[in-house]
Amino acid sequence: MNTSTVGSAGTAIPIDRKRPMTREERKVILASSAGTIFEWYDFYLYGSLAAIIGAQFFSSFPEATRNVFALLAFAAGFLVRPFGALFFGRLGDLIGRKHTFLMTILIMGVSTFVVGLLPSYETIGWVAPVVLIALRMLQGLALGGEYGGAVVYVAEHAPHGRRGYFTSWIQTTATLGLLLSLMVILGVRTFVGEDAFKEWGWRIPFLLSIFLLGISVWIRMQMEESPAFKKMKAEGTQSKAPISEAFGNWKNGKFALIALLGLVAGQAVVWYTGQFYALFFLQSILRVDMFSANVLIAWALVLGTGGFVLFGSLSDRIGRKKIILAGCLLAALTYFPVFKAITSLANPALDQAQQSTKVTIVADPGDCSFQFNPTGTAKFTSSCDVSKALLARSSVNYSVQYQPGAIPAKVVIGDKEIVAYEGRKLNGDAVKATPADFSKQVNETLAAAGYPAPGKPAPGIIKLNGFFDIFNAQAFPLVLILTYLVLLVTMVYGPIAAALVELFPTRIRYTGMSLPYHIGNGWFGGLMPATAFAMIAQTGDPYYGLWYPIVIALGAFVIGLLFVPENKDKDIFADGR
Repeated sequence: MNTSTVGSAGTAIPIDRKRPMTREERKVILASSAGTIFEWYDFYLYGSLAAIIGAQFFSSFPEATRNVFALLAFAAGFLVRPFGALFFGRLGDLIGRKHTFLMTILIMGVSTFVVGLLPSYETIGWVAPVVLIALRMLQGLALGGEYGGAVVYVAEHAPHGRRGYFTSWIQTTATLGLLLSLMVILGVRTFVGEDAFKEWGWRIPFLLSIFLLGISVWIRMQMEESPAFKKMKAEGTQSKAPISEAFGNWKNGKFALIALLGLVAGQAVVWYTGQFYALFFLQSILRVDMFSANVLIAWALVLGTGGFVLFGSLSDRIGRKKIILAGCLLAALTYFPVFKAITSLANPALDQAQQSTKVTIVADPGDCSFQFNPTGTAKFTSSCDVSKALLARSSVNYSVQYQPGAIPAKVVIGDKEIVAYEGRKLNGDAVKATPADFSKQVNETLAAAGYPAPGKPAPGIIKLNGFFDIFNAQAFPLVLILTYLVLLVTMVYGPIAAALVELFPTRIRYTGMSLPYHIGNGWFGGLMPATAFAMIAQTGDPYYGLWYPIVIALGAFVIGLLFVPENKDKDIFADGR
């Protein structure tokens, strides 16, 4: 149906949602989406290969420490994304969308290629990890500018009334980039063999990125500047100070705050839960092997990715706000039953043990701390903390009984008590037990009580032997449940780009939308695994970490319902709001 809305000058702007996409519009989407897929591919390569990279560049440290530093280097890419949003957002509003996100893809592509060439610690010493972290920060800065540029560029080319559909193609790129990185790694790993991959083959996916960079740069060089930016430049209405104009006054700053708390924070936690936490939960909580977990998530991504375009297009008809907030509400209402169903299907023995075996930690209340450890560098040495960390890593459903003076703590499994390891000196006496002794006692007792033994296959745990080994009574329902989580991701993420673009005027659009997006996704979403694990360790409930995304999604639902405007028919070529 063709309708119209009133533009800023009082003229009717036709809305034709049925007309076919023009050749030029297809080129705009292809140029922006292809480059952004490659940027996400580059970004996720490091995360997928963090353990191998840790062995290459932090080899002077013990294994546990080197893994910590490898993850810290990965986290650096997330932490600097908001700064990249500010820097490149300002450039995009000053010099144009096209040239800015051409610059971001060059920085990302070259940084990734150099990682593939970078000599290891054994060759050049401490210079190697320093350069590696610098390259990761460059990647994060570039990604902070890339997303906003691609989204604004596509939105400002989109015909009126179809911005949700056009920008939804950009929303598929993070998922497709993740999927592409997993497939390339799997292919290279299979081709060169596991030992060769760990030694030198891991460099190949990084080096291949230079071809992806060349293709995306060539495509983007053919494109014109966005019509909204050209119109603004011709009229001389550009902002001279986009950052201060976007965030330095309440008129514009309130929209950045509303965007962050009423839209992006909820979108971020639903996105990270559906794609990243689901993978973490399968591997770290349910002990599913890495190959099987990755295949399950990959199938869910393949089946669910079309939802980005579906919900983006639907948002052009019924509004962005309704779909995003509905996704947040559905996630908050269904996460607990969904993740419990995942447990019962993926590891039924663990599910049964969690329900039937009572485990209690008896400890002094002053001996227990909240184990929030986002960098992985904190050391917890009290007997209570050591016990909680061990049981949480073993996916045990336990409770804590506080008893003054109970130092060292005791772990009670059924009718058996085990004195916990105490990493400090008490009453001047040196500690006699070792962490290994304590872990062995606890794990053997848990196994006798029905918990799957660490390092050994659990009875009934899901195990896939190939990519197409999902058509059975255990794997296929699990894929469908994981696909549901991905569909929630597409509900909140498909329309978010158009919603953010429409909140800000042309003169500060690149800057205004980029910062809340990257704070929400880089920080709210990026902190989820560490926060969830701390909450699990604190309470002993393997599902308690889900309260983190649930509370934030519900908060976004309420704030969005009250304060986020619906702008699907807004004339984004106007300078006013």
